[in-house]
Amino acid sequence: MKVSEVARILNAKILCCEHRLHEEVTSAFGADMMSDVLAFMNEHTLLLTGLVNPHVIRTAEMLELRAIVFVRGKEVPEEILERAKEQEIVLLATDKTLYTSCGLLYATGLPECRRK
Repeated sequence: MKVSEVARILNAKILCCEHRLHEEVTSAFGADMMSDVLAFMNEHTLLLTGLVNPHVIRTAEMLELRAIVFVRGKEVPEEILERAKEQEIVLLATDKTLYTSCGLLYATGLPECRRK
């Protein structure tokens, strides 16, 4: 699924790196604990989280993630936006909850991420 389609399904605001909306994600994983993200996520996985701090971007860098969706209408600080721009990680923000966001994506065919 293209990141642009994720944005449409979640009615998400595009915060940065619009030029990468054509990128494909093959699965999704929702978590607020970055240790779980590190243990479970694979390449081309979309991260959905309510955690808004620099650790999220650092984790995404380590895993070479293409996109992150911040849920529950969280405000994203400028330092996180700048770091994501540097790393060319698409950031999206939705008012939907983590549960609803994951459910909508699953219902439209984006599978869950399986353990590495």
